[in-house]
Amino acid sequence: MKRLPTGPFREGDRVQLTGPKGKMNTITLTPGAAFGTHRGDIRHDEIIGKPDGSVIQNQFGVEYLALRPLMADFVLSMPRGAAIIYPKDSGQIIIQADIFPGARVVEAGVGSGALSMYLLRAIGPTGTLDSFERRSEFASVAKANVTTNFGEVPENWNIHLGDLQDELPNKVKNGEADRIVLDMLAPWECIDSCAEALAPGGVILAYVATVTQLSRFAEDIRSSGLFAEPEANETIVRGWHLQGLAVRPEHRMIGHTGFLITARRLAPGAVVPSFKTRAAKPEFSDEDLAVWNPEHLGERKISDKKLRKTVRSASAAAEASIATREAQEN
Repeated sequence: MKRLPTGPFREGDRVQLTGPKGKMNTITLTPGAAFGTHRGDIRHDEIIGKPDGSVIQNQFGVEYLALRPLMADFVLSMPRGAAIIYPKDSGQIIIQADIFPGARVVEAGVGSGALSMYLLRAIGPTGTLDSFERRSEFASVAKANVTTNFGEVPENWNIHLGDLQDELPNKVKNGEADRIVLDMLAPWECIDSCAEALAPGGVILAYVATVTQLSRFAEDIRSSGLFAEPEANETIVRGWHLQGLAVRPEHRMIGHTGFLITARRLAPGAVVPSFKTRAAKPEFSDEDLAVWNPEHLGERKISDKKLRKTVRSASAAAEASIATREAQEN
């Protein structure tokens, strides 16, 4: 991956403008262009050449703070084909899955590419990310978003179309993967194939939205006999209002978005010791098992029309980003 732009603003840079009442807008700097608001226009030429973090005034003296957007800003505003993993969960995934520079990481599914960006940054240029996605439209949106953010398609990122359990053995040799991150409706369906791909001691992490998914994945991890005892948690972020002595929690917060569950790959033939006594596994009825089926887990649908529009939008942004990066290099 190429180094992200720093220093004074240049033609083609994306700039986040924060105006009155904290409203933010992201623009791409183009000589001669202007960003119009009901409070007046901001000329792009007034921003080009200024250092990051400058305050820009329009013709009426209204001030705007100009900053290059952080990755979290881009992720929350980029075109989406599928629901994204929020930055708060992406950060926890990097830590809990122990993603490190040079790691061989497997990801499924790719969604809109939000997590892919964080994984690519964490593994660095010496690592490899293999992303698996069942839907070609989602893969196209993800590829375009990643390209827009980095200005190119990273050479160490491979997108594979198809079901993980079918394609993983063809793309990753046994014991070659250091980490596997699953963001899919039924991650328990590919536990065996993931175990074969993971190196002993490697980490498998699943991001699931519901308690039923969490329960099913945990029980199947245990019954496989291929992993150590799983651990699960969720991350809840509450912002605080900071103004003088009026310091209090914000009225709104990002509550539950998903559960993270991790487990370590055992060495071949190893059996987990009985470190603690667990209650006997309860009996399940057919009705209990039915709620674990994908059709009962509330998969969100996206219309074909909206998906086509998202693909076009993401692709246009990616093409513009590549053209800008090439122009800057020349």
